[in-house]
Amino acid sequence: MTHSTKLFLLFLVFNFGGLALGSYFQGSIADNAWYAELDRAPWTPPGGVFAAAWFLIMLAYSLYLSRLSVAINHRFISLLFVASWVLNVVWSPLFFRFHYTELALLVLALLFFCILTFFLLFGRRMGIFSFLLLPYLVWLCIAFSLNCYVIFNN
Repeated sequence: MTHSTKLFLLFLVFNFGGLALGSYFQGSIADNAWYAELDRAPWTPPGGVFAAAWFLIMLAYSLYLSRLSVAINHRFISLLFVASWVLNVVWSPLFFRFHYTELALLVLALLFFCILTFFLLFGRRMGIFSFLLLPYLVWLCIAFSLNCYVIFNN
């Protein structure tokens, strides 16, 4: 098994583990009366779309990170990854469990900034692999718009 493959598997574990941890701390959406009563944006995707999107996003992000880590060995990459991981984990409970919609919006903005930083700082060096970050950035824009809708319409 190559070093890049090992890193890919490690990032898969961390990224999907982060999603699982955030989901655990958010509690059940099906039992969430607050969320059920929210005036949600008309463009809110069905629940299954969220799962499929996050699956594809984390696959692409893990592949990107494994390639980046092989190409560039720098502590900043690790710090940026940890920051993005923490932000991704805390958004769900902030929004769904604690209903801190404004703070959740700030977290989304910071997470977007982290992923955009990967794209801008390492884009030239990573070439076509940088495009693996685009689904994440697009999804964060959608999430940001959904979060804003909740803030301004409830």
